[in-house]
Amino acid sequence: MEFKKILAGLEGLKVKGDLDIEVNNITNNSKNVKEKDLFVAIKGFDDDGHEHIKEAIEKGAIAILAQEDQIDKNIVKEIPDNITLVLSPNTRYALAISACNFYQNPSKKMKLIGVTGTKGKTTTTYMIRDILEKQGIKVGLIGTVASYVGDKKIANNENTTPESLKLQEIFSKMLEEKCEVVVMEVSSQSLKLDRVAGCEFDIGIFTNFAEDHISAKEHESMEDYFNSKVKLFKMCKKGFVNADDVYASMVPKLVPECSFTTYGIDNYCNLLAKDITVTNQYVDFKVKITDRNERVKVSIPGRFSVYNSLAAIAVAMQFGCSSENIKEALVNIRVPGRSELVDNKLGLTIMIDYAHTPESLEKILSSVKIYTKGRVISVFGCGGDRDKNKRPMMGEVSGRVADYTIITSDNPRTEEPQEIVNDIEEGIKKTKGKYETIVDRKEAIKKAITMANKKDIIVLAGKGHEQYQEINKVRYPFDENEIVNSIIDEMVEKKK
Repeated sequence: MEFKKILAGLEGLKVKGDLDIEVNNITNNSKNVKEKDLFVAIKGFDDDGHEHIKEAIEKGAIAILAQEDQIDKNIVKEIPDNITLVLSPNTRYALAISACNFYQNPSKKMKLIGVTGTKGKTTTTYMIRDILEKQGIKVGLIGTVASYVGDKKIANNENTTPESLKLQEIFSKMLEEKCEVVVMEVSSQSLKLDRVAGCEFDIGIFTNFAEDHISAKEHESMEDYFNSKVKLFKMCKKGFVNADDVYASMVPKLVPECSFTTYGIDNYCNLLAKDITVTNQYVDFKVKITDRNERVKVSIPGRFSVYNSLAAIAVAMQFGCSSENIKEALVNIRVPGRSELVDNKLGLTIMIDYAHTPESLEKILSSVKIYTKGRVISVFGCGGDRDKNKRPMMGEVSGRVADYTIITSDNPRTEEPQEIVNDIEEGIKKTKGKYETIVDRKEAIKKAITMANKKDIIVLAGKGHEQYQEINKVRYPFDENEIVNSIIDEMVEKKK
């Protein structure tokens, strides 16, 4: 594609060289540069692409897009005359727009639904996808777990919302697969770092808001975290927000140019759930779909499932989905790592859940406590290189709600696992809750299984769908479904 076409729509650029050149591909990773590629230099948290400009040129880059306030003047002087250099005020934004242009704006050719919020993004996107597919609509899904067209995985995602270049490539593949709708999780980080810049969202959803992602590498404050999420609705035609969440309910006033619909349980709203029943296998409730009150059953237990379902139902009605298809999709819904029950030979109740904040941990533990005849055994840790303030808070939550807690590792990343466990322990000490610490997560899971009986429930919280454990920048295989069953298989063998 012509370089000048790739740059279409970008302002404030300074150019040295020829824009009437053909660019084969775009990359922001110097290791992937090939002949006649455009290299976009981005200053990241751990690495600065501007330090790899020479390497990119040596590998055959025909053009460089750099950030004006980040590039060294000496590097500018050393760039050969046959290489086009473009300076931008913001290369993250420039990369996103360039990617949109390079892939010919695929998001504009499909209906795009974005789901943001602290919790419930993954479940809500799966619910929307399953309902729309039941209606006969071909759907692409992008999120924390992976990217799919129908049941076919087309990409693994390192981030909840992929980097802009990868995102546009995924959109392009989905368009080739003839997707009519794409539903995606939109993280606050992706909005702050312009990963979704240039996308045209038809619908945006705000599920809820609570403390999370406050750290040097994420958001410096709750205000920054919230304002980043609000950006989504400045890119939307229609918005759906949780009327029972204080922050989410503020959004319609903050973005008057977007048309909003509200949903909830306790407060006045457009889509209201009533007569709610929660069991250990499902939740059901009444809600008005089109012009009739319908009884909806959802195979994920917990009050939070009602909110996620309401958001999905609100979207489904926009697409004219029948009440029968809505109900059938929700009663059969399965979401990896979200209140996921693990089938096992011992017949124990073991649940894997992604809960990794104080509020989400309290919600899942409180939900299962209502219907559990025995003990609630909580196994969890906290991620390294992330918000340290939530660690003692989560310890306090588990000590207060669970009957027994095993504090362990999550993804320690570059931190010392024992130090993270110590931080959590400071919180649980404030309660009367029984607990122990086992840093090795597999051993912690094993201890929970060996102490449980069929009346108990074990909640493995924090990792959810993740199939790895990140230690010192290396991701080691760690599939909790497999680990649970391997432990139980060993126990069964020993009993023979």
